[in-house]
Parts: sequence; structure tokens; C-alpha cells
Amino acid sequence: MIRVMIVDDQAMVRQGFAALLAAQTDLVVVGDAPDGAQAVTMAREHAPDVVLMDIRMPVLDGIEATRRILATAPGTHRPKVVILTTFDLDDYVFEALRAGASGFLLKDAPAAELVNAVRVVAAGDGLLAPSVTRRLIEQFAARPKRTGQEPGRLAALTPRETEVLRLVARGRSNAEIAEDLVVAEQTVKTHVSRVLTKLDLRDRAQAVVFAYETGLVSAGA
Repeated sequence: MIRVMIVDDQAMVRQGFAALLAAQTDLVVVGDAPDGAQAVTMAREHAPDVVLMDIRMPVLDGIEATRRILATAPGTHRPKVVILTTFDLDDYVFEALRAGASGFLLKDAPAAELVNAVRVVAAGDGLLAPSVTRRLIEQFAARPKRTGQEPGRLAALTPRETEVLRLVARGRSNAEIAEDLVVAEQTVKTHVSRVLTKLDLRDRAQAVVFAYETGLVSAGA
């Protein structure tokens, strides 16, 4: 069973998500919190596998709550955090990903998409909705370039792994990357896994941030 915790300052949102997730045979809601501070406490108590986290909340926002939950997770159990928001241009999305969030989803996404998001991040994959990936890239375009950061980590990659990272950062799926590089999709999965391991990144979402932060990829390039 995938253990899920819901964090949102609107009771109706929490109740709606809880009802949707509870109807799934492989998901169980272990708790819900109205603000980030309570979320941090509850995460320690209930050890969820996935946290659905709102960004804008009283007491403690979702970014700091994400940072604290991931920093204080007991032992080796680190929950995956999916950021939920009404706005795909939310100014805080990038900071949430840097804080360690594994994904980002709009609150008005179809029910099936929300359920799938929980399963995807629980399995260890990052989740960025296609529209969000495009907007995230647009945000990078508006930021000053920060090239040359941590070049040593990039040097650990082979040329093919570097190319795979570039394509991941552009929002390409494994199937699309396989088509671009004319290789099997399983080969792409292996390359992605090696990239994450070598760069000590949790998932694809973190890989996107890393690629832009280091200047490996620039918006529009």
C-alpha cells in the first residue's frame, strides 16, 4: 500500500482528495494537515510515502515544509513530495523543486492524473506535467544564467549520458528520447538511472533543475 498524506489549508480540498485516493485499492490516506507546520509533525508520526503539498498556506508554506520534511525524515525513509497548486505559473514552483519536491501538479488536473501522480512518484520517478515543464523552462529563460556550477559532477557523465540529461531537461519522455537517439527505451531508462546515481539526484524533476542550474541546458537552446 502507498501511504499518502494531504496538506492544504482548504478543508474541502483535503476531503475531496482523501475520498478520491481512499477509493483506490493500492492507496491509503494516513493523515491530512491544514498548514506546513502540522505537516512536518505529522510526517514524522505517520511516515507517508507520498505527500501532496499545497504551496501557499498559513503558519508555514509548502516550500519550507517540504524542506523540513525531507531533512528530518527518519532513517532512510524519505517521502516523495508532490506540489499541488492552482497556478501553473506559481512563482514558488522552482524553489519547491530545489527544496526537494519530486513533482508538480495543478489542482484542476483530472482525478485519474492525480492518482497516477501518486503512483509515479512513489515508484521513484519525478513528475512534471507537460505544461508545467514548458512554464518552468520559461522561468529559467527569465533568470540570470548561472553557468559553470559544479562542473566536476557533470564531468562524471559519459557523452551519451550528458545527451540524455539534456533531453530529460527539455521535458522529453523516455520513449521520445529513445526515438531521438534511435535506441531501445530500456536503454534510455538505464542511462537515466546512471545519470541520477552519478549526480546524486533523486529523480527527473531534480535532474531538470540541475541541468539548468549548471548551464548544461539553457531555455530556447
